[in-house]
Amino acid sequence: MKQEGFTFVKALFLYREAVMSELKTKLPTDTWVVATWDEYIEAIEDSVYKKAKGYYYNERLRIEILPVGSDHASDHTIIIFAVNLFATLKGIPLNGLNNCTYRKSGVQECQPDVFYHIGDRANVIPWETSIVDLNVYPPPDLVIEVANTSLGDDKGEKRLL
Repeated sequence: MKQEGFTFVKALFLYREAVMSELKTKLPTDTWVVATWDEYIEAIEDSVYKKAKGYYYNERLRIEILPVGSDHASDHTIIIFAVNLFATLKGIPLNGLNNCTYRKSGVQECQPDVFYHIGDRANVIPWETSIVDLNVYPPPDLVIEVANTSLGDDKGEKRLL
């Protein structure tokens, strides 16, 4: 009888853990959600969001499922080409990064579509850097968000970030 009771309690515990685990990975996407920095880091490290972009600002997180349509990809390519062509024609040194992470630990993080370090800061970020630590390196000089379904947010909260 004790064995059955123990098994039942253990089964309830395992069920609760499974439900809690599922709830943790079911964050709403494409919207800002109040969260701590640790909750944000836990969310973006979750394999469910492996191909998503993460933002953290003003104690809120935003997980964006990447647009994979040809319209966004085409606009993205045109903008990168235009900026690089302009800089080449004007002799402006720059280094563009595409979908990289900028992080100020405990405070904010973003993964803009494209960003550039310009002039004497063009090569300030070492090649092997996976997450650009804003406590070590300067922020980019130019940040570009290519809006698809997020134009309102790109012009609002993300612009402020």
